[in-house]
Amino acid sequence: MAPAELSELKGQLEDLLEKQLVRPSVSPWGAPVLLVKKKDGGSRLCVDYRQLNKLTIKNKYPLPRIDDLMDQLRGASMFSKIDLRSGYHQIRVKEGDIPKTAFRTSFVGLAGYYRQFIEGFSKIVAPLTQLTRKEQPFICERSFEELKRRLTTSPVLVLPDSGEPFDVYCDASHQGLGCVLMQHGKMVAYASRQLKNHERNYPTHDLELAAVVFALKIW
Repeated sequence: MAPAELSELKGQLEDLLEKQLVRPSVSPWGAPVLLVKKKDGGSRLCVDYRQLNKLTIKNKYPLPRIDDLMDQLRGASMFSKIDLRSGYHQIRVKEGDIPKTAFRTSFVGLAGYYRQFIEGFSKIVAPLTQLTRKEQPFICERSFEELKRRLTTSPVLVLPDSGEPFDVYCDASHQGLGCVLMQHGKMVAYASRQLKNHERNYPTHDLELAAVVFALKIW
């Protein structure tokens, strides 16, 4: 997800948690989520339950006939309708089926929302992102624990003063690009990313230049 989408997802999840419409879960089930654009330009949080639906026993009953429904209205003189603002969240789920409705978000994606506060973020998550490739060994526990530690530890960063000059320090290796935004010798923000496949063939001076361009595009 893009940073703007991650921010929107984080906000919607916090709102649902605050309203107690969702809760943290360790369910063995888990459906992916996605954001769908609404007509008003906003985003709707949707859960992809297609795999769950494949295992669900479908309701089997005949659909009501339009004629029968119209007959039920014969003699009526007053009509009303209920427009439920959050209809989906007002349907109570059977206690034993609640674990099946669990959904999951990308850990690395949400952690990336805080990457500017974590030094060497791309290097830390490299073992995790490699798992998205085929036939990769599941060796990521150390990376996962280190990322959790960084997320739960207060970073030593300062608030920038827009009226004062900034210093940008860049570095590059054959693993990735990294840069630090500083002001008066104090850390303001971090940025890093892994190398793309074609960049792994770059000579050292080209990698150093790529790090400078990467930093200037951010700041």
